[in-house]
Amino acid sequence: MASTNPARGTRDFLPADVRKREYVIGIIKRVYESYGFEPLETPAFENLETLTGKYGEEGGQLMFKILKRGEKLVQSASFSSSERDESRTLNDLADLALRYDLTVPLARVVANNRNKLPVLFKRYQIQPVWRADRPAKGRYREFYQCDVDWIGSTSPVVEAELISAAAKVLSELGFHDAVFRLNDRRLLTGILDACQIVTDLHSDALVALDKLDKIGSDGVAKELAARGISSTAADALLDLFSTLSTMNNAEKLTHLRSFVGQNEDGVAGLESLEQILNFGISDLKLNVDPSLARGLSYYTGMIVEVNVPDLAGSLAGGGRYDGLIGMFGKEQIPACGLSLGLERILVVMDERRMFPPEIAESTPADVLVTIHAENTAAESLKFAAELRAAGIRTTVYPDADKLGKQLKYAASINVRAVCILGESEIAAGTVTIKNMLTGEQQTIERASAASFIRGESD
Repeated sequence: MASTNPARGTRDFLPADVRKREYVIGIIKRVYESYGFEPLETPAFENLETLTGKYGEEGGQLMFKILKRGEKLVQSASFSSSERDESRTLNDLADLALRYDLTVPLARVVANNRNKLPVLFKRYQIQPVWRADRPAKGRYREFYQCDVDWIGSTSPVVEAELISAAAKVLSELGFHDAVFRLNDRRLLTGILDACQIVTDLHSDALVALDKLDKIGSDGVAKELAARGISSTAADALLDLFSTLSTMNNAEKLTHLRSFVGQNEDGVAGLESLEQILNFGISDLKLNVDPSLARGLSYYTGMIVEVNVPDLAGSLAGGGRYDGLIGMFGKEQIPACGLSLGLERILVVMDERRMFPPEIAESTPADVLVTIHAENTAAESLKFAAELRAAGIRTTVYPDADKLGKQLKYAASINVRAVCILGESEIAAGTVTIKNMLTGEQQTIERASAASFIRGESD
């Protein structure tokens, strides 16, 4: 017998779950649109070549690839043993991949529609992405990303507005302890240079460094060594981060300015961070964290992650990626974006009981209309239609069961009132309304039912 569980790393969303998701997404959309961002959607899968080489060493291994179809798959698979060699990989059998993130598809869209889009293009996108990752708390193989990006400007105002918008979303959801960790890829380059890590090993160093909050300094030191980075350079790097961990933002910037010296990348990264901090984004805790690396290889400037105390991973992350769109066309177009992790937000909100009562305890309808007998069903349906026309969410019990059974069902779905429409009520033009919260019931004129229910339901 086939398992009824969903595939590992995925979930079914029951009605209560969907209502919570829609509540969070509704706030995200409203806030982003208040900042002038427009909605965008892209296909669930992309050409494999579109995604390949955009996510770094580990990201590339986590893509869900889609096999070629029909004759193309047969032709790709049916080569003789003499034709086999180590250069042939699974990629020969695949030509598409499920969307890994929303940023690379955005870059493709901008490159493909440059003449149709405004010079300064501001978009948000809320869609699922797929990664062949190891499932964990708040980490799934299919999950939603809520991206907000601003294309076309190198001004640090872009970073400030994106951070402000994300902070506004989190504040409205009730996250008042979120910390925005800031760094700059150029500053990291300056730091790695100052630690005498050769340029060819910078990518390896960043992959290891991105795991600092997961495996700690000792774990990173071992990985740096495994990637060919000397113990002297590794010690210098990790000692720097240890020293900075006890400083405030101003002290960190002063210390780093001395550490990177005249390194061009390091100086540029520091200046960018100083400008963002000087904008004084209100109601926000900003923490300069030079150890923040973020694993994706397309970042070129400011990078950011958002953390809360009771979640091992981040609630959000992003950064500037000025070189990505140029990979799809001749024109280099600056860009910056930030992504909220919807699944992790929902996990923390559930654990903290942050949802308002009307969402946490929501019900599919406000009212249930009973059916007394088969010959009265038409009148019950007509009355339900009258209530819906008056703006009241109404469901109908479908069978002519005993009243007790219908009331028990109404209680199980948490409706606030039951409209009992028996033969006597139909004949008299009345309806008996039972308040499911208090147990009281009252017979009133049918024409007054909607206004009565609204009063009882408020």
